Amino acid sequence: MGRLAIIAGTGALPGLVAARHPAVIVRLAGVPCDAEGAGLIEARLEHLGQMFADLRASGVTELCLAGAMRRASFDTAKLDAETQALLPRIMAAQGRGDDALLREVVAIFEDEGFTVRGAHELRPDLLASGNAGATEAQSADAARARAVLAALGPLDVGQAAVAAKGQLLGIETLQGTDALLRFVAETAPGSGGVLVKRAKPGQDLRVDMPAIGPDTVALAAEAGLSGIELQAGHVLLLDPDAVETAAKARGLSIWAVP
Repeated sequence: MGRLAIIAGTGALPGLVAARHPAVIVRLAGVPCDAEGAGLIEARLEHLGQMFADLRASGVTELCLAGAMRRASFDTAKLDAETQALLPRIMAAQGRGDDALLREVVAIFEDEGFTVRGAHELRPDLLASGNAGATEAQSADAARARAVLAALGPLDVGQAAVAAKGQLLGIETLQGTDALLRFVAETAPGSGGVLVKRAKPGQDLRVDMPAIGPDTVALAAEAGLSGIELQAGHVLLLDPDAVETAAKARGLSIWAVP
């Protein structure tokens, strides 16, 4: 029977997946990770051939890419032969945007015979689900933010936006949701607006699935927002109980819509 390996990015998600599914943890050089598993593989992006060999030697057949990861930078002087052969595919995809790059990464693992599974498949209990409670003003602001995300999604821009009183206050870019919320706190404090977090249209949810945690709630409150709208079934809650507790303590509403 095959085993699961978690290619671990930063944040809580690798540990949350490993807590329910005993897995080999793949720790990439330069990527902080404290998740514990049934085994550990130390890996480098320049040595993909060695990573594939170590995964097979550990009996791994399924992979989960969990946690935040920044775009890879390769030290071309350290590439092994297999990585060197794959580099044109990776670089070509990188030039087409983050979604294209992640799809190519998945395709490479699948070409090597591994099955790639999403964190949401392994921890469906973390998925945002429907919840009523938005006011009329919050719903209007959320609709404005959703419309912007829908328009920019095909351009591979952002999974989050903030709107208040019908005006767009900011959109997530490469810097991430935390940076977006800090920007809103600096430029439009006390707006009472809404953060909307959604997957991009056509996004492969097995990788880079949108997520929020208690820290997101705290930053939204510090930015003077009144609520957070999530896409039901398409956003992960990193510790749902802590998210709910943080929202109640700060008077923020959180709800999910299709």
